[in-house]
Amino acid sequence: MVRAGVVDGMAARVAGFPYLRVNRFLASYAGEEMTAAQFAGWMRRLVALGTDGYAVELGNLAVEDAERLAHDLWDIAERYAWVRQAVAGCAERLAGLDVADAERRAELRRAARVPDDYATWQRIVGLYWLTRVPFAAGIRRWHAETRSVFARPLAALRVSGRLHAYVPPGDLSTPAHAAGIVARSAENALAIPEPRGGDLETLFRAHAPVFEVDVTGEADEPGEPGWDENGTPRVVSKQPVVYRRATHTRYQGRALLQLNYSIWFPERPKESGWDLLGGRLDGVLWRVTLGPDGTPWVYDSMHLCGCYHLFFPTVRAAAKPQPDTLDETAFAPQVLPRVAPGERIVVRLASGTHYVQKVAFAQGPSSGNEYVFAEDDSLRARPLPRGGTRSIFRPDGIVPGSERAERYFFWPMGIAEPGAMRQWGRHATAFVGRRHFDDADLLERYFVLEERDQ
Repeated sequence: MVRAGVVDGMAARVAGFPYLRVNRFLASYAGEEMTAAQFAGWMRRLVALGTDGYAVELGNLAVEDAERLAHDLWDIAERYAWVRQAVAGCAERLAGLDVADAERRAELRRAARVPDDYATWQRIVGLYWLTRVPFAAGIRRWHAETRSVFARPLAALRVSGRLHAYVPPGDLSTPAHAAGIVARSAENALAIPEPRGGDLETLFRAHAPVFEVDVTGEADEPGEPGWDENGTPRVVSKQPVVYRRATHTRYQGRALLQLNYSIWFPERPKESGWDLLGGRLDGVLWRVTLGPDGTPWVYDSMHLCGCYHLFFPTVRAAAKPQPDTLDETAFAPQVLPRVAPGERIVVRLASGTHYVQKVAFAQGPSSGNEYVFAEDDSLRARPLPRGGTRSIFRPDGIVPGSERAERYFFWPMGIAEPGAMRQWGRHATAFVGRRHFDDADLLERYFVLEERDQ
């Protein structure tokens, strides 16, 4: 896989258990007491991540590489299914042996870790303990500027071009039975809410945002990432697509369901020749964390480089006091009321920078350009112009060609290629301190969540 360049970097490999992979959410269980049923359920999820990763990698092999693994040719769809089935069968047999061995179970608990996306050597060489001081000052200035934007009424925000609303497909139908969907899907040993099929579709549609974009040119028109004729990731279609992914976080030991919605743009245009932040491809992710009753507790967003992480707690989430340090904490420029029946979240994005400027609410059906949903995992296997598929992400999770000039100045903070677009699970979101968008304790670190309205 390494030689063929198809290694998938989304989930971490588990040392000593080559058939398993782990993410930060599942790694958070490794040091906890688990019953036999809970351990088996945890192990099954590690197997599923491993099987999925290998299927993506083998499915992206070029035909000549695939022929080394099989005697017959098969098309991509058949190859993907065959590989998944074969790998899954092998993984299940290995898992059965390891679960039955107490020593191997203990070894797995120790090994199920996800390395963070910070390079300590860069911080050492870059004199991080000194250089973080001006970085922290710059972050505070950005916070002040952002607060001033959010303090303005929606109608007072500057519009450089024309506002285009990209709206979800279908009718708004916040389900009265959302709590039932979440509760029913959590009927497993680890009580992890995992709605599937129509239930998951219902939740995704109910909480999908409207993206209201200030459009001044093609750079502000969302589309579909893929591979161009030169073998470079680009937005290859102007069809507005929102990529979705279901994930989880934890609060006081309880697993919570999160719904993620990503929108991609062709570029962040450079404002001048010295603009460090502009470059090819740009994107914004909007995330909804649902409580056990199926209603939102906290929203947050980031750009797909991991930058500009903003929290939007509802009135059901109170901020926790934080230590007085330079480390970045939860920056929440707006507190949101509970969404009323028939309302939908509207996320206003600026022209060019695609900064989130305001979160508002729309009542009733939304009008605008209807986007389509696609699974975020589809970006791990995009069609190539001359046949076959390839992930738009490198093995380190970075989208090639999306690098920014800021990397020449921001590297002392320890983040590889700051400003470049990244794969899920690879988003470091703090220049000062260490924080990831998918940290299992992220919300518990910053908020006290109330199950009932205050």
